[in-house]
This record gives sequence, C-alpha cells and structure tokens, in this order.
Amino acid sequence: MSIDNFLKIEPYSLNRVEKEVLLSKRLKELSLYHYEHCYNYKKIIDFLDFNIYSAKTYYDLPFIPTRLFKAIELKSIKDDNIVKTMTSSGTTGQTVSKIYVDNITALNQQKSIVKIVNDFIGNKRLPMIILDTETVLKDRHMFTARGAGILGFSLFARKKIFAFDAEMNLNVKLINDFLDEHKGENILLFGFTYMIWQYFYKLLKEKNIRINLEKGILIHGGGWKKLVSNAVSKEVFKKSLSDVCMIKEKNIHDYYGMVEQTGCIYMECEYGHMHTSIFSDVIIRNPIDFSICDIGHKGIVEVVSSLPESYPGHILLTEDEGIIIGEDDCLCGRKGKYFNIIGRLKDAEIRGCSDTYEKH
Repeated sequence: MSIDNFLKIEPYSLNRVEKEVLLSKRLKELSLYHYEHCYNYKKIIDFLDFNIYSAKTYYDLPFIPTRLFKAIELKSIKDDNIVKTMTSSGTTGQTVSKIYVDNITALNQQKSIVKIVNDFIGNKRLPMIILDTETVLKDRHMFTARGAGILGFSLFARKKIFAFDAEMNLNVKLINDFLDEHKGENILLFGFTYMIWQYFYKLLKEKNIRINLEKGILIHGGGWKKLVSNAVSKEVFKKSLSDVCMIKEKNIHDYYGMVEQTGCIYMECEYGHMHTSIFSDVIIRNPIDFSICDIGHKGIVEVVSSLPESYPGHILLTEDEGIIIGEDDCLCGRKGKYFNIIGRLKDAEIRGCSDTYEKH
C-alpha cells in the first residue's frame, strides 16, 4: 500500500476502526519490507521468533527501542540511495542516533507534514517568523532535529525571517518591520519551546518590549524538561506569551515528534491535547510487561508511523512517558487518539533539540 492512499484522506477524519484497518495493512507491509531489506532488523525479528504474517493488527507487531538507533546501523537501502543522514540531538559526549533517508522517504515526510499542519493553519503559505538563528542551518554540527524542524516548517512560509542573530540576540526592529509589511495577515511563527521562553519571552518581559502578534499562529516543541523544572506549565507558557505579544492562547500549538519519525508530528489542538493523524498512532505500554495500557493509564509511549521506507523506524518504543486521554471524541472535532506527554522516563538519557543550546 502506497502512502498516496493516506494522502487522499483528511488527516483527522477516520474513526478508530477505519484507521486501524488502514494502518495495519501499511505497517505490516513495512515490517515485511524491512525484514527483507535490513539485516539488523531481520536479526531482531528472528531473535524474537516473531512471524510478521501472524500479526492481525499493528498492535501485534514488534517495536524496537529508539535508543537502538544509537547502537547499530538500521537502514533498508543501499548507501548510494541515501540523500541525507539525520541525527538526533544530544548533549556533548552522547552518542546520537543516525537516520538514513532516501528520496522516497523524504518526500513522504514532506507530504504528510503538509497535510497535518495545514489542518491547523489553512492551505495558504504564510509570512513566517522563525524564532531561532539562521546559523542552525549553516553549521552542520547544529543541524540535527532542530535544523530539520526549521526546514520542515519552512515549507509553510511564503516569506520568512529569522528573529535572532548568530549570538541569539533578538532583532526587534526586523520583526516589527516584517509585521508592518504584512499588516492584517496571519503570521506563522515557529521555534523551540525552551528557546522561545528563554530568549524571546524573557527579553520582551524584562525590557517591557511589546510586539503585536495578535494575528500570529505559533508552533513550537522541545525543551519542556527545563521549563517544567522552573514551574512553567503549558498554561503559564501560553498566558505569558499572550501577555507580552498579544498572541491568542488558542493559536499557540505545541507539537510532539522525533527525528526517528520525521514527518509524523503530533500537533496540540486548541484544547491542549496532542493528536494522532492517519499517518501515525500512539500506543501506551505498561513499563513492567509492555502490555497495552487502557485509556487514562500512563506508561511508555510507543509511536508508529506509515512513512519510513528507507529505515525500520515505523514502530518505535520511546523513552517518554505519556497517557491517552481519549479517542475520536476530542472537543476540537478531530478524530483519532488524543494524549498528553508527561515527560522523560526516569534515568532515560537527557536530550532535546533546544535543551542542547546554551548561549555563550
């Protein structure tokens, strides 16, 4: 089954039964494909003594831990077909994951993220303010999930500016000039949560600078660990930003995603819940026996994606803890599971695309 079958459907339109049928067929096919084309994935499946043909739904298919991408090479394509190698974020001294992407997978990732994000911002490209420095894209050492995020969301920009210089100094004049140029238009903003708080919000607050982002739509992610440790909840984050730049709280959308499954992001709706799309799903597993948790019970987050063809990243066990709130009945009207991420599992390796940046 081609990913084109998914692209014909609105991303939040299928109920549980319809989605399970569609995803199960695709993920079973991907499991078989990677079994035949990835030596290390085949070794894992054989070690588990698992017969992929026996799986009735994707809930039955075996997962692999995301940390495994740090330890072994996992790719289902020849080296000649690799167009880019993505790396996970990590603090100094940590081993990073390597994700090998070919043209097909890269295109799938691009198509899916467009469908998902357009459901929140509309189908037109918007003037965009990137709350980061362009240096991220020029410095290959920094080009990890952070750079990928900027490039991915730049797809939605008609025209864009970077709000910070190389030293993370905010260019207020550039922002205000850009807003004057696009007065009356919706403005898309993108950045990483911790950096927005640390270098954007705090500066505006301390220096009593007012920027009018009443027409702004902010998409942000990453870095919650530091904010939560400083008693900054999602509610505080939204209200604080609204106070200093007039952006509507309902137009501030967190998202959950990872470089191991680029393209399948989980966007936060106006009611504060992360949503699965038809391209992906979330399963919560009991940390003791890996059984599937019921709705309302927290556990380890497993993520599935219909996209990865160049590497076996379609069914992964993360190092995050989460809880499914409900399915098909969120007040926002989007079907599918909706959930919250609680945080990193205890003793899990600390990482994050914005956690790794420290201003010198």
